[in-house]
Parts: sequence; C-alpha cells; structure tokens
Amino acid sequence: MKTRVLVAISAAAFLSATAIYQLLSGQVSVSASDSPEASISAMPSPTVTLVEVTEADFEAVERLPGRTHAYRLAEIRPQVSGLLLERLFEEGELVEQGQPLYQIDSSRYELDLQRAEANLMTAKANAELAGLNLSRVESLRQSDAISQYDVDQVQNALAQSQAALMTANAAKRDAELNIEYTRVYAPISGQISQSLITEGALVTANQAQPMAVITQLDPIYVDVMQSSADHMRMRSALANAGSLPVTLELADRSSYEQTGQLQFSSVFVSESTGSVQLRMLFPNPEHTLLPGLFVHTRLPISAQRGFLVPQQAAIRDNNGNLTVWKVQPDNSVRPVAIEVAREQGNQWLVTSGLQSGDRIVLEGFQRLAPGVVVNY
Repeated sequence: MKTRVLVAISAAAFLSATAIYQLLSGQVSVSASDSPEASISAMPSPTVTLVEVTEADFEAVERLPGRTHAYRLAEIRPQVSGLLLERLFEEGELVEQGQPLYQIDSSRYELDLQRAEANLMTAKANAELAGLNLSRVESLRQSDAISQYDVDQVQNALAQSQAALMTANAAKRDAELNIEYTRVYAPISGQISQSLITEGALVTANQAQPMAVITQLDPIYVDVMQSSADHMRMRSALANAGSLPVTLELADRSSYEQTGQLQFSSVFVSESTGSVQLRMLFPNPEHTLLPGLFVHTRLPISAQRGFLVPQQAAIRDNNGNLTVWKVQPDNSVRPVAIEVAREQGNQWLVTSGLQSGDRIVLEGFQRLAPGVVVNY
C-alpha cells in the first residue's frame, strides 16, 4: 500500500515539473485575452436609462397615517319610561334636527298632567283666599281690632299659599314635559343607524342601551400623530403662511377631491412615542368618508432645497444607506452615496451627494460595476 502511494506522488511531481519546463521553454504560452481585465474589456457595454437631476426648492410634504372620526355623534335614549308604540323614520336615512323619531305611550303622563292641573287650581284658590284674608286683617289692624301677631299669621299663610302655587305650576310644567318627551326627536342632523329597539318594547328613562345612533358626516375629522420635530417645522410654516391646506389619500392610494384644514394640535407631546396629535377637518358633502377609515394625510411642513430622485434609481446597502450610479463625462459609472430628507410620493428628496446636471442610472444597473462604460 505504501509503495503505491509513493509511486503516485512521484508521478504527480514528474508531471508538474514537465509542465513548468514547457512553460519556461516557450512550448506553452498564455494569451493576453485570457486575463480577467481583458475579459471585462471584451464584454459589450450595458445599455441603461439615465435621468438628469436639477436642484430646486421643494415644499416638504409629510405623509401621516390617521383615521376618520365623526364630526358629531348622538346616541338616542328616552327621557321617560313607557311602551314604544311607533318608529317614525326609515333606517339609514338622513334625518334633520328636530325630526320626530319614536312615539312612546303617553297615557299615564296625560293623567299626571290632569292631576297637576287640578293641584294648580287648588293652589290658586288657596292663594286668592289668603290674599283676601290679608286685606281684611290689615283693615282690622288699622282700627286696633286685632293684634300685629294676627296680621303676621295671615301674611305667613299667604306666603305659604304662594309657594304652593309655584310648586303646582312647576308640577304642571313637569307633566307637560313628560308628555313632550314621549315623542323622541333628533337632537342633531345626520345619518341615522338601524333601530336598536322595536315597537312593543318597554323603554326606561336614560337607559344604557341607545334606541338609535345619529352620525353627522359632513364635515368629518381626521386624527393623526406627528413627530415633535416635524411638528415644530410645521408650526413655523403655519406662522408664515397663516393656514396650511391638507390633502387626503384614501386606502386605495387615490386622492380625495376635497381639501382640508388643520383644526387642532395638542399641547402635549406623548412621552412614550414623542409625537403630537393633530386633527384636520375635511368637507364631506358626498359622504365618501365614513368614520373609522384608515387614510393618509399630506401635510406641508416646510420648504427644502434638493433633488428629486426616483426611488427605483437608489439602492440600499447592507447598512441601509442609499446609493445611486452616477455617470461620468466619459460615460463610465461609479456609485455615489446620497442623503435623503424624506419621501415625495415615489421619489426621494436628496439633500446631499449630487449636483445639478448630474446624470444617474434609472434602469439597467444590474450589470454595472465601478468603471464600466455604459450606453444610453
């Protein structure tokens, strides 16, 4: 076994020595075209698409996610107890403020009103009698027929009868209100939900379950959260412009046709997220926006100078840094690192790394390497 291994090693050494001898003696030559540099130079120049960048002032627009909220929302609850007799609206329709919605049985409240009216008549009669008694005792007092104590007693009876009259008046008004409350009216204008209680149900005053819900959809709120740094820039822009128009992007990436305005910004910064709550107000005449929708707002916060570069022209390295392929005057390419301020739609707003007139590769950079000459 050892003999066979020694023979194999000797044969390999002999062949290697023979090859080296042939190479040195010129019997075997290496062609220049076989070198890596020659192979690269022999490859055809890749064809690319270029875009020329120009520096300009751009309005920085921040895209913030948020949700829509109803401008007004009213839960309809009864103010008196009774049997629900009738629903007076169509579910899902638009109702006006003051429109009747439900009718509750008013029989017992009409009886209460009659009792209140009877008590009021008694109180009026007692007050009139007390007034007449006071006139008589005052005449008698002038002739010293009675003492001042008797006069004071009659005056006190008159005051009590007048107080009883006011109580009877209040009781009558309370009974009238209860009858009015048996018909439930819409407190705001808006779109009403389905009826959560049907005819024949027993309702109680101020019950927990609403009878229906009315939502005012025009206008509508959009609430978003903004970083504190961007909030400071936005406040500066707002101080200079006076007002900032806000545009809206729907969930399907389409633009909402109506323009909104910044309505409110919180005075508190969240300690956990470092963000500030903003509220925008948008017209919603066609009721396109419904409460709870996920949307994006586009809010102008400041003006910046830079270059708009399509996002497809920039490549991220392993560290997350962005790089573009810049075309030199001799049509060779080299990678250039860029710094961006933010997104502008499908473009980057580049603030460092490029100059006006620079040409960068937009498409076809898959076969590029530093120094490669390109066609376009």
